[in-house]
Amino acid sequence: MAVSELVIAIDFAVIIISATILSIIARKTGQPAIVAYLFTGIILGPVFLDVISQSSIIELFSELGLAFLLFLIGFEMSFGKIRNILRSVVYISVFQTILQTVLAFGVAYAVGFSMMETIIIALCTVFGATPVIVKILADKKETGTVAGRINIGVLILQDIYLVVILAIFNAESLESPVDILLSVGWIFILLSLLGFIAIAASRYILPLLLEITVRHTHAFFVQAIAWGFLFVSFTEYMNLSVEIGAFLAGLSMGQLRFSSELKGRIRPITNFFMIIFFSSIGLQVQADYILLYWQEALISSLILMAGNFLIMFYLIRRERFDMETTFIGSINMTQVSEFSLVVGALAVTRGFIQTEILGYFSLMALGTMSVSTYLIYYNKQLYNSIRGFLQTFSQAEEREVNIAVLNNHAVIVGYDALSKHMISLLKEQFGEVVIVDNNPDRVNEIDDDQTRYIFGNIIQEDIREEAGIMNAGFILNLARDINVNITLLKEADKDALIFLRAENADLALRYYHRGAHYVIVYDILSREKLARSLELYLSDREEFSKSVASQLESIKREASYV
Repeated sequence: MAVSELVIAIDFAVIIISATILSIIARKTGQPAIVAYLFTGIILGPVFLDVISQSSIIELFSELGLAFLLFLIGFEMSFGKIRNILRSVVYISVFQTILQTVLAFGVAYAVGFSMMETIIIALCTVFGATPVIVKILADKKETGTVAGRINIGVLILQDIYLVVILAIFNAESLESPVDILLSVGWIFILLSLLGFIAIAASRYILPLLLEITVRHTHAFFVQAIAWGFLFVSFTEYMNLSVEIGAFLAGLSMGQLRFSSELKGRIRPITNFFMIIFFSSIGLQVQADYILLYWQEALISSLILMAGNFLIMFYLIRRERFDMETTFIGSINMTQVSEFSLVVGALAVTRGFIQTEILGYFSLMALGTMSVSTYLIYYNKQLYNSIRGFLQTFSQAEEREVNIAVLNNHAVIVGYDALSKHMISLLKEQFGEVVIVDNNPDRVNEIDDDQTRYIFGNIIQEDIREEAGIMNAGFILNLARDINVNITLLKEADKDALIFLRAENADLALRYYHRGAHYVIVYDILSREKLARSLELYLSDREEFSKSVASQLESIKREASYV
C-alpha cells in the first residue's frame, strides 16, 4: 500500500472511531448523534488537534453522503404525498427566500460589513441545513408528516436557488445582466429537462428495468444505485448541483411499488457516508479565522434564528395550516446551512470577499446547526410546552390536509391461498388490509382498492413503517423467521390481535408469553382451522378463548420442557 493510501485509510479510521466514541457519549447523555459528528470534525481538524485535513477523498465521501441523503428523500416524495400541499410549499419557499435574504442583508449591514460583503453574506446565509433537518426528521419518523413535507419541499427548492446563486457567481461578469440571465435561464432549462426525464422514467422505463432484476436481490440493489449515479453524473456534467440530480433520481424511484424495499437497503449506506459528511463540516473550519468575527457571528446567529422562525411561522400559518404544523415546520428551519461555506468559498475565489469572512460563515453555521439540532430533536416537546399560549392567538380558520395514515387496519405478512381467503373477512372488520410480501408477482393478483400491497421484507424498518405495524388492529405473519415474530410482538399496539406461525411447540409457548393471541403450529393446527379461529374471534370471543385454551393444552403436551 502506498504512503498516501495508508494516510487516507488511517484518516478514515480515526474519523469513524472518534465519531463512534462521541456518538456513544451523546447517546448516553441524551444528545443527538449529529452533534457528535459535527464535533468530531472540529476536534480532529484545525481548530483543536489538527490531525486530519479536508483531503479530496474525504470531500468526495462527504459529497456522496449528501447525495445519498437526497436520493433517499426523493423516495419519500411520491407525487401522491405532496400533491395537496405543492402550491403552498412553492408559495412558502419563494417568500421565505425573499424575506430571509432581506433579513440577512439588514443584519450583516447593521453589524458593520461593507456593501459587497453584505450582499454576499445575504446570499450565502439564506439556505436551511438540508442534511441536519432531513437526517433528524428521518430518524424521528417525521418526514411523512405535513410539517416534514413542507420542510423537505422548501429545502429542495432552496437547493435550486443554491444552483442559481452558484451560476451567478460563475457568470463571466456580475456587471453584465445578460450573462447572468443567460446562466440562470440555461439552468432552468436543464432542470426542466432532468425533471421531465425523471417523471417519464418512473412511468415507462424503471418499472420494466426493475421487473427484470427484482427477484435477484443484489442486482436489484445495484440497479437502483446505478440509476442514482446516472442522474448524479448528468448533473455533474451539466455543472448543476449533485444533490439535485440525486433527488430527482430518488423521486423517479419513489413512485414505484418497490420503493420501500430499496429505501431500506440504501439507508445503512447513507448513514455511513453521513458520518463523513458531518465530520467534514468541522474539518473545514479554519482556526485562524474562527474567532475573528465572533461577536458579529453571535449577534447575527441570534437574530437570524429568531427571524427565520418568525418568517416561516407567518408563511405557514398564512396558508392556514394548523398550529402544531406551523410551529414544528418553523422551528425546524432556524439554522444557517453549511452551504454558506460552499458559496462563501466560491465568492472568495472570485475576489468578492476576503478569506477571513469564511470564519464568520463557519461560526454561524456550526452554532446555528448545533442549536437547531436540539430544537428539531425536541420540537414536539417544545410545542406541547407552549401550546396553550399559542392557541390563545389562534382564531384563524385552519385547512384540513388529508394524509393517508393507516390506523386499526389489518396486516398480512405473506400472501398465499390462506391469506387470500381471509382478506374479505378482514376487510369487513378492519376496513383496509395491507399485504407485505417479497414476491412481485403477487401485486397482479390484487386489484381491490381496500387492499394495499407492499413489496419487501417485513424485517426492514422502512417496510414495517409503511405497513403501519404500530397502528395495526390485526397482524398475521405466515413466515417462519423468529426475529420477525419477536419484532412484530414488540412493535405492535397492545390492543392489536396477533396471529403468528411457530415451527414447534416451544416457540409457540414463547410467542404466547410475549402476547400473541393465536399461534399456528402446523403439526397441531391446520390452516383451515386458523381461518375458522379468526372467524370465531370476530363473532364469539368466549368460544375463541375456549379454543385457545384447548390449543394451549395441546401445545404444552408437545413442548419438550413440559
